[in-house]
Amino acid sequence: MDMISPLVDAYALQYTSPEEALMQEINEFTMRNHPQSNMLSGHVQGKLLSFISTILRPKYVLEVGTFVGYSGLYLAQGLSPDGELHTLELREEDAQTARRYFARSEKGKQIHLHTGNALDLIPQIDRKWDLVFIDADKTGYIDYYELVVPRLSDRGMILADNVLFHGEVLEEPIKGKNAKAIQAFNEHVKQDPRTEQILLTVRDGLLLIKKK
Repeated sequence: MDMISPLVDAYALQYTSPEEALMQEINEFTMRNHPQSNMLSGHVQGKLLSFISTILRPKYVLEVGTFVGYSGLYLAQGLSPDGELHTLELREEDAQTARRYFARSEKGKQIHLHTGNALDLIPQIDRKWDLVFIDADKTGYIDYYELVVPRLSDRGMILADNVLFHGEVLEEPIKGKNAKAIQAFNEHVKQDPRTEQILLTVRDGLLLIKKK
């Protein structure tokens, strides 16, 4: 299901600042070569991640789901000079691709890529998170959320991707496993008295969450 008219998408792209050369290279390489290229955040959402990071000027950023490094590099753009981005990836092949691109970025030395299961890795990284981006397996979203909420800084924010899940959350009844998991996550956040949130209809849905 197209949640947004392709014409609107094209118009938004036309009036969004262009990708930097490295980001354009990653985008084009992924679209040509990766069998799951649809997982890339994309130009407009990437710029939104950059804007949020640049406004927050975070010291510690956590990304759950590195993929090929595109979103991580945008999240890193706002890092404070002594800041760190910790990004977690389960698949070694994607992690290797991301490492190559991170090495070519001016923020590369501030990016720490961890491979393995995020449920195991998150508790091992002792930081107060200023910004968290969750874009991994949908059935794990609630668990990831519960791990990071207690470790948000006072001004910390969580961004959760794919919260419309291709429009499948609007089906009656919801049938797919991932769509059911996303619907459960959206309801879980809505009912959480610790946080408040806003759902943006950018790309496949982006949920912005912060502590009350």
